[in-house]
Amino acid sequence: MKKNLTFIAVVVNLFVFSIVLKAEIKLPAIFGNNMVLQQQTNAAIWGKASPKRTVKVTCSWNKKSYSTKSDKDGNWKLKVKTPVAGGPYKIIISDGKAITLNDILIGEVWVCSGQSNMQMTMSGYHNQPVLGSNKAIFSSTNESIRLFTVKRNKSLEPLDDFSGDWKHCIPENVADFSAAAYYFGRMIQESLGVPVGLINASWGGTRIEPWISEAGIKEFDWVNLPDKNQQDDFSPQTPTVLFNAMIKPMVGFAMRGGLWYQGESNRNEPGHYEKLMPGLIENWRTLWGIGDFSFYYCQIAPFDYGTGGVNSAFLREAQLKASTSVDGVGMASLMDIGEKTCIHPADKETTGERLAYLALAKTYGKKGFEYSGPVLKKMSVEGSIVKLTFDHAKNGLTTFSKELVNFRIAGENKRFYPAEAVITREGITLTSPHVEKPVSVRYAFDNFVIGELFNTEGFPASSFRTDDWEIK
Repeated sequence: MKKNLTFIAVVVNLFVFSIVLKAEIKLPAIFGNNMVLQQQTNAAIWGKASPKRTVKVTCSWNKKSYSTKSDKDGNWKLKVKTPVAGGPYKIIISDGKAITLNDILIGEVWVCSGQSNMQMTMSGYHNQPVLGSNKAIFSSTNESIRLFTVKRNKSLEPLDDFSGDWKHCIPENVADFSAAAYYFGRMIQESLGVPVGLINASWGGTRIEPWISEAGIKEFDWVNLPDKNQQDDFSPQTPTVLFNAMIKPMVGFAMRGGLWYQGESNRNEPGHYEKLMPGLIENWRTLWGIGDFSFYYCQIAPFDYGTGGVNSAFLREAQLKASTSVDGVGMASLMDIGEKTCIHPADKETTGERLAYLALAKTYGKKGFEYSGPVLKKMSVEGSIVKLTFDHAKNGLTTFSKELVNFRIAGENKRFYPAEAVITREGITLTSPHVEKPVSVRYAFDNFVIGELFNTEGFPASSFRTDDWEIK
């Protein structure tokens, strides 16, 4: 009997010991070596462990340990207090068997998303270059910038993980990383002198609806939710499927803000987009649960879409309106860098840096510089003369020696005529011999146009109109 009890005890101990040996923490891909954690916050860390086990996380920056218990399915989550920017550090995570995350930096984290103009790498697309990229790639080595690209994927159901890993900022990695995001991160890192982590989750050609969660998309009654029981393959344009696969797995990861470059694929529904853009921002903010983080996006650049479809200036207008509909949001105008026959402007450095100016001013509180192009403040009419004044033009307006050719004015008959435009001390004066009683002004309101109106700091004005006449 005693021998049997001894044998049973040995077997039980071996069984328990085998469980301990197998007990290994599993982390989502967003947590790994070389990562950047947001500074001076309570940063969430989560993963899988053995069921109902104590999970301990020890951070080298403060030698402090944080503990929680995994649930019956092995899921666990806790928060660690991060210091001011610095590193590299280590994090040890254990539920009986430890794993160590090495080379961790503490700094500023930004999630970058959208369609092809955000996806476009520093190497460019085939026959579509990124201006000056070879030199930028060559000189890109920077230990204080880390890069993470989410592998493209789609799912009808929310996923717990995606594919990708944190990489060092060296030429071979920068060449394959989002150009707009890289130029943004480079300027932020140089300006603040702290580590920067950039997470790129983008997919060329996609609409905005796939990037919003199911809960968020239900707010828009014109959008149909996908049939989750469908057996055949489904398009990446299906609502919610890119959020489910490429955003959901990192929801809650501590960050400073989001960047967005998308809209071309929604250009024929500007009225819907005006609501969907702030809808996406509010959806992400709600799910992230870290407050109303900063969110900055690019207005789509002018491009010749041909004669079919809606004039893309209406989509640009929708983006301009959305930029003031939600707090903590800003839009970068790209009216001066569009290309008539290429929907992917080569000047991604200007793109990234304009986003960075927004962040440095509005998120980081830096002062003494401009971050926006001129924005129409007021229109007044005196007889046949129209006068316009602008915000973000304290030192006046300029065309950099180009002629103002993109202004149109109309009377009550809604017929627009080219206007003679003159920059004055107060703003711009417009007249046309064909319009005796002007009621509306439009500027650069075409698919493709090279914007010529700037403030003296070199930021372009967005296309705009003063009427709300029906879209045709």
